[in-house]
Amino acid sequence: MTVKAQHNSDIISLIQNQGMDDHMASLRYAGIIQKALMPDPESLKGLFKDYFVLFLPRDIVSGDFYYTFSNRQHLFVAAGDCTGHGVPGALLSILGISFLNEIVQSKSDPKANRILNLMREKVMKALHQTGERAVTKDSIDIGLCIIDYRTGKFQYSGANRPLIRMRNGELDEFKADKMTIGLAPLAEQPFTNVIIDTEHGDSFYLFSDGFADQFGEITDKKFKHKHLKRVIISMAGHSMAQQRDILRSTFNDWKGNTQQIDDVLIFGFQI
Repeated sequence: MTVKAQHNSDIISLIQNQGMDDHMASLRYAGIIQKALMPDPESLKGLFKDYFVLFLPRDIVSGDFYYTFSNRQHLFVAAGDCTGHGVPGALLSILGISFLNEIVQSKSDPKANRILNLMREKVMKALHQTGERAVTKDSIDIGLCIIDYRTGKFQYSGANRPLIRMRNGELDEFKADKMTIGLAPLAEQPFTNVIIDTEHGDSFYLFSDGFADQFGEITDKKFKHKHLKRVIISMAGHSMAQQRDILRSTFNDWKGNTQQIDDVLIFGFQI
């Protein structure tokens, strides 16, 4: 290679590296903005008896999101899992957070399933999802809980994302409707509203599918939902902070040196 050719190659490499640095800086800044839209630790401390958030984006920004809103009467808690990850997933998550804010702050007598019904309408309208073949298939899976401060009534509604309750070492799973927030291949039906009894010491878990879908370095198989439930059962009696550490270690040990395939979110809380 001539000196001139080497010089030109060095310039191209410098430009490419600068472009990559700018791209990564933009992603990191976007991640900061996205995280600012989600509840900060100090605000969460005031809402729950105890809680943890395990939030592991695959690509700095995330298609998973967690959400809380509190007024004088109700506490809203949600965990969402948007189509894709990275920038496309993050854009959809911001849309989901915005729609949740708009809906929950306008309801004086909120119902969890009605909120998901309205959210689906707004997502479909925003993404121009009319059922035509060329339409975008992006959507949001979500679990939503509403706690009434005065009565203690606990509502849950889920779009492909279940809710787990741990009580005295025993696990109960409340199934989600097999529908998403967005265009579905089947005719949309109203989401189901589930009323759940609560007792002192109950722990609840909302989560995306990233943890269960992760492939292991040794087995080359997915972690799976049933294995995640066994881990949650094994954590009974531990503080929420300890549970987060157990889950993170379990995930990292399972993943090993393999690539993380999706965003990971688990939101555990006690009320």
